[in-house]
Formats: sequence, C-alpha cells, structure tokens
Amino acid sequence: MNNIQKLVLDNYDLSDDKLINVLSIACNKNIDFADIFLQYINSESWTLEDGIVKNGSSFIDSGVGIRSVSGDKSGFAYTNDFEYKSLISAAEMSRRIVNLGDDKIIKLGKAKKIKKLYESISPIDTEKDDNKVKFLKDIDTYIRKKDSRVDQVTVNLSASFDSMMVLNTDGVCASDERPLVRFNVMVILKQGDRRERGSSGGGGRFSYEDIIETDFGYKFADEAIRQAEINLTSIESKAGSMTVVLGPGWPGVLLHEAIGHGLEGDFNRKKTSAFSDLIGQKVASDQCTIIDDGTISKRRGSLSIDDEGHETNRNMLIEKGILKGYMQDKLNAKLMNVKQTGNGRRESYASLPMPRMTNTFMLPGDFDSQEIIESVQNGIYAVNFSGGQVDITNGQFVFTASEAYKIINGKIEQPIKGMTLIGNGPEVLKKVSMVGNDLKLDDGVGTCGKDGQSVPVGVGQPTLKIDEITVGGTQV
Repeated sequence: MNNIQKLVLDNYDLSDDKLINVLSIACNKNIDFADIFLQYINSESWTLEDGIVKNGSSFIDSGVGIRSVSGDKSGFAYTNDFEYKSLISAAEMSRRIVNLGDDKIIKLGKAKKIKKLYESISPIDTEKDDNKVKFLKDIDTYIRKKDSRVDQVTVNLSASFDSMMVLNTDGVCASDERPLVRFNVMVILKQGDRRERGSSGGGGRFSYEDIIETDFGYKFADEAIRQAEINLTSIESKAGSMTVVLGPGWPGVLLHEAIGHGLEGDFNRKKTSAFSDLIGQKVASDQCTIIDDGTISKRRGSLSIDDEGHETNRNMLIEKGILKGYMQDKLNAKLMNVKQTGNGRRESYASLPMPRMTNTFMLPGDFDSQEIIESVQNGIYAVNFSGGQVDITNGQFVFTASEAYKIINGKIEQPIKGMTLIGNGPEVLKKVSMVGNDLKLDDGVGTCGKDGQSVPVGVGQPTLKIDEITVGGTQV
C-alpha cells in the first residue's frame, strides 16, 4: 500500500465515487478534460560546515491540485486540505476559471500498471540520523587529512520521498512513489594569499545506503579537492572567437539550456522558440543526435510516469542534424495534434504541469576523445560549468566554466579561469564538427528551472568539438 492510499485516500475516506464526483464538477460539457493530482512528499536535508552540523531539517508537504482545460485555457486550484468538501471547492473554482455549465458524467479508470524504474522505498528511512551525521563528519575528516591546504569544507546530504497519484477524465488512474537522494561537497584550498574552491556531488533515485555504505561520497570529495587544486594554478582567460572542446558528462548542461528548452512543446506551439516550425529541417551538424530519455533506471531525471500519468519515453529530438520532434505534455500535444511524449512535469501539487526535460543528452559519435583534442591547434577544453542563462526566443546563451584549460598544438595545457561561452544554440549546433565515442551522463545533481518551477533533471554528452564560438575572458 503506497502513501497516497494509506495517508490520503483511506485517512480522508476519499472513495472512488467521491473522486469521480470531484472530476465531474471540474469538467462540464464545455471543458475538454480535467485532472486531479494528489501528492504527499517527505524531505530532509543535512549540512555540515567545518565539522559542525549547521542544518538538519525535515518537512512534509502534501496537497491536491485540480485542473480544468478548455482549448488553450487552464483553470487551476489547489489545497493543502484533503477533506472532501475542500476538494469540491477546488474543483468548482478550477472550472469557474475557464467555464460554467452542467457536469459531465465521468468514469474512473482502472489503476494503471507501470514499469518501475526505481524502488518504492523512502531513502529517509533506510539510515538512522546518527549514521547520516557520522557520514558527513567522516567526509570532512577525510578531506582535511588528505590536504593540509584545506581552509573550508561544506558537506550536504539530502533526500525526499514523493508519493503521487493522478486521475483524469480520459480514464487515466496512475500512481508512483519516487525516491531521490543527493550528496554535495565544497572544498576551499588556501595557498599563500590565494583561496580557490572546488565542488562536486551526485545522486539519483536510490537509497542512502548507496551513498553511506559505499565509496560514493569519497569519490566526490576527491573530485572537489582536485578541482580546487587546479583552480589554484589557473590563469585568467583571454577573450575572442576560438575553437572549443567540451568534455563529456556535465557540459551537457549547455545543450540542456541552449537547445533543450527550445525543443519543449509549449514554446513551439506559441512559436516563441528558435526551433518553431522546423520539424524535418536541418538544425544542426550531421554529427549531432540528441534525445530526451526519462526511462533510465535510477537516474535523477527519470520518472516511471510523468505528472499526468503518462509513461515516460526515449524521445528522439534531433537525429543526425534533422529536427525530429518536440517534448510534449498532454495539453500542448492535443493543441498541436501530436502524441504525448511523457514530458508533462510539475514542481508540486500547487503547480500546473508543462512540457519539461527529463534526461537530455547527445548520443556518441565515432571519434576518440584524444583524437578530438589533437585536432585543435589553439583553443580551449571546457570540462565543467557552474551556471548560465539562455533566451528561448532566439537561442542566445552565456555559460560560465568552472574548469577549463588551454589547448596548444593538440595538447591540454594551462588551466584557466574566468572563462565564459557566448553564443546561439542553433548556430552552435551547426558548428559541431567532431563528436566523441565517450558518452557520459552527469553524476545526478541537475535541477532545471522554468516559469518559477524547479524539477530534477539529467544531462550528458560525449566529448565534442565546436569549430568556432565566442569566448569571454578576464585577461586584460
């Protein structure tokens, strides 16, 4: 028995007949469809700074969101109260926003069987609190013993267990229980008057045991020290137009922001994306094949079903440079007369669903990574990024590298800092000339923001070469 059934439906006596009545009120004859989204989520976070537990928080959030859709208009209301009368009030409000009229006769669909991509076990309950704190302290001690230059250490461990159920007037009745854990570590090294930081982390849809009982955290601690050490020897970056090689894994965040958002259905239905009306056309180098895949077991961005009860898919977005399709939720798929792709996502019961990415990445090519580096006479090798921003309407982006190096005569040389990449997503795709055979997905820390909503996502790519892109720098 899942948490929604035990803590919500049974506890508040929400029978099938009552849920059917709520849906009927939310959907009259002039409304296309309506849905109910029920959620019960338990979360916690532990933070250790310089050997001291500075934060240990735990909270529960739960509620119901009810949506009524007519054409391209959505009425939406939510409540934290699961009492039947509160659901009735929310349904009435949702319907009034878009239309008034007589109720439809609604039938509740049978519970949908889904292929689970992760275990339905709360990670919060798999370890005692004392073990969580001890783990954080052990990581802190490990880092300080490993390098005498350590000036500051911050370690974070967090988890959530999200139970959801969605029902709609098309007969969908589906539920899911979603574990999510994340570990992060930040290290500052001091050498003389210079202080530099390094950070790393990972996570996914599994339990605390996979972090605390393994070398998981120590691997990322080593990586944070390595990054800080590299930054201590870095020099200021020059600006200009040059060849850039992106490393495998996390640099896929550039694809996510500069290209991925532009391939979401709502932007293309409204024709505000740089990729609008380009299905079947060449939008990238023939080296580029990009997919969005929400079906990868235990990945941070994966979902057994999306937040509209539709199973996630492996969706081809760009194949050998040709735009094949967009990511769709139910509403935008209906309005664009295409199939849902399992990308309907929402931050919580208090948010409307919209098309969002899951795990978005470029497929591997034919080149060895060393071969790609050796093909560059004068350029930059960017391994990690700390953040960026993009304008969906025209694809313009700016990204800041947290780890990058000069490439001189086909060899990786001096590390550099203060480097940014400035360009246009669709144009950059056309300048990809070599794609490596070393596809890597990120370690499981990605969070995507859109219209004020944040959801966990995954990114990835192999090593790839961009022949020309604008590089911003700080060297005078």
